[in-house]
Amino acid sequence: MSRSFEVRTETPIDGTPEQVWDAVTSGNSGWLWPTEIEPKLGGAGPWGSVVTAWEPAKHFANHMEGDGGFYNTLDYQIEERADGKTWVRYMHAGIFLQDMDDDSWANQYDGVRKHTDFYQHTLAEYVKYFAGQQASYAEVQGPEASGSPEAFLTLKAAIGAQDAQLGDSIGFTVPGLGEITGVLDYSTEHFAGVRTEKALYRFFGRNAFGSVVGLTVHEFDAEANGAAWQSWLNGLY
Repeated sequence: MSRSFEVRTETPIDGTPEQVWDAVTSGNSGWLWPTEIEPKLGGAGPWGSVVTAWEPAKHFANHMEGDGGFYNTLDYQIEERADGKTWVRYMHAGIFLQDMDDDSWANQYDGVRKHTDFYQHTLAEYVKYFAGQQASYAEVQGPEASGSPEAFLTLKAAIGAQDAQLGDSIGFTVPGLGEITGVLDYSTEHFAGVRTEKALYRFFGRNAFGSVVGLTVHEFDAEANGAAWQSWLNGLY
């Protein structure tokens, strides 16, 4: 049977409420993926959703429904606090339509929760270092062999992140693109992020959640070369 879920986070961001608002409503390619949002209450949101809250620099939400009881809600509440940071209270609620037992639901929920933490961190990185900039975006999925249990360890080793600490400078080479040198801004068992002066690179260990590894590219001064990244990723496996 289908089962509902809800994930909530609070994230401090070095930026103004207006910068966060712009990132969430029009700058998604810089930290998430490209989306189009009609800027008004009741407007069209991503994937057929409807904008259910539109209070600039304060509150944005969208909601969608579908067959079989499906629904999905995203909600961002933006608040400037006395610590000088802008805090984002984020909520993602929806339903898993697949039939699943308790263990399957827990694994699926764990994947959503951990992806959410990574995306919200990337939002904060974008606002702090690239606010207001549009990005060229590419998304790449690994080959079938990258669904193995050790696949993400291979990827972390390839980018120099396996033994690095947060804030360390790391580097690796992508044929066709040359040397990539940046700061390891995020590192957990299943995710890693590298920030350069001109880009954000996000690496996903989705092999832990029944899929394959993947990555996203957010380039702020060049065209994202998805083909080069695909060739590099395939070559790891």
